[in-house]
Amino acid sequence: MKIFFKLILILLLCFFTYLNNNNYGYTQTLLHGSVEKVPDGFFGTWRVASKLITSDSPETFKPQGVDLWNLYPENDVIILSNPFSGANAKISINNAGKTFIQFSKTGKYDNKILTDRVSINIEGDNFSGTDEIKLETLSDVDGKVIKTQTAKYAIKGERISGQDVIIK
Repeated sequence: MKIFFKLILILLLCFFTYLNNNNYGYTQTLLHGSVEKVPDGFFGTWRVASKLITSDSPETFKPQGVDLWNLYPENDVIILSNPFSGANAKISINNAGKTFIQFSKTGKYDNKILTDRVSINIEGDNFSGTDEIKLETLSDVDGKVIKTQTAKYAIKGERISGQDVIIK
């Protein structure tokens, strides 16, 4: 049980955790062509600070954290990787504008599904916004959701390297 709790804390600290390529039978919709829809300045490496705003399970979610996001396009899909944790996830663009983007990613580990829904406003080499997290525990018997835990974080990002990709 201690190992499982530590694993959950690591997953939540890193926000964007390991997403296995075969998704263990869980499918994720990726919007092809979404690379062209992102705001200017989205791609690159970002230092991201987070602070817990609200949660129905404060014992599960860390009150604050610092993370590293590397955002880049790959074959018309957007990848978010974390060099510290080794996490690598494909993200889906839910909404985008000139300086605003909302994206999500979902990953499954054992009997848990972790979904992040991120909304940010980009201003030059900085962004601010929120990350809403939903952690669902599945029944070992029938695979149905037996527990849902949520958290909402305020996030701030600062570009530390890289430039935006120019798409022609």
